[in-house]
Amino acid sequence: MMDTVLTWLYVPGDRPDVVAKALHSGADVVLVDLEDAVAPDRKTYALEATTELLSEPEPGPAPVHVRINALDGPLAHTELRALAGLPGLAGLRLPKVTDPAQVHEVAAWAPETPLYALLESALGVEQAYAIASSHPAIQGLALGEADLRADLGVTDDAGLAYPRSRAIVAARAAGLAPPPQSVYPDVRDTEGLARSCAAGRTLGFLGRTAIHPRQLPVIEAAYLPTAAEIERAEEIVKAAATDAGALALPDGRFVDAAVVAGAQRTLALAHRRR
Repeated sequence: MMDTVLTWLYVPGDRPDVVAKALHSGADVVLVDLEDAVAPDRKTYALEATTELLSEPEPGPAPVHVRINALDGPLAHTELRALAGLPGLAGLRLPKVTDPAQVHEVAAWAPETPLYALLESALGVEQAYAIASSHPAIQGLALGEADLRADLGVTDDAGLAYPRSRAIVAARAAGLAPPPQSVYPDVRDTEGLARSCAAGRTLGFLGRTAIHPRQLPVIEAAYLPTAAEIERAEEIVKAAATDAGALALPDGRFVDAAVVAGAQRTLALAHRRR
């Protein structure tokens, strides 16, 4: 289930040795990047290496998604022609999406491939729900916060409060899993990463993209339910199983269908602690 994915690890597509290590890093999804992590003179090699990797039905223990280059640029169509239909391709990550029509175009090139849209501009954020609900192939949204900061001219996290909430609400309104947080760029600052993940969890994010394997256990620990949360969720689900209508628990908490659904999501993650 993609709504229990907590860790997404970016790796440059022109480094097949790094990709091979990433596949065994414990990440839930490996994101092979053909865009920002690859220099212009390495783009062709990155695509060739990625195509070779994904020619196998199971490239490794983790599913592989690929972030292609900008949809309005000269490389995206070449990449889609090379990647579409490859047995090892589990999803495509679409950068700088601003219009539902872009999603439809990619879906036509790569039918039956799960698509994940990155919102990296003010226009993309404003179109969040239209993009999230644009096509059945869309399986998730995420923010590209580095480009978004530049587009908005914001200098700290306070300026991203609205785009973050907008992406979370749009994804849920479209019936998608909660978005993962954007990358935390300082790979050495694990304490800062943990604090940032805790804040993101309170907003409604689920999991996070990483740029180094050392970030993975920090992200997972931050997003796993605590023992107390698991206990509460089990109590709610058990109570709901004995009463089909709304009810109140002995401590006064009100339980309805939305609360039960939240408890079930918690229990779906709980097995990762065991």
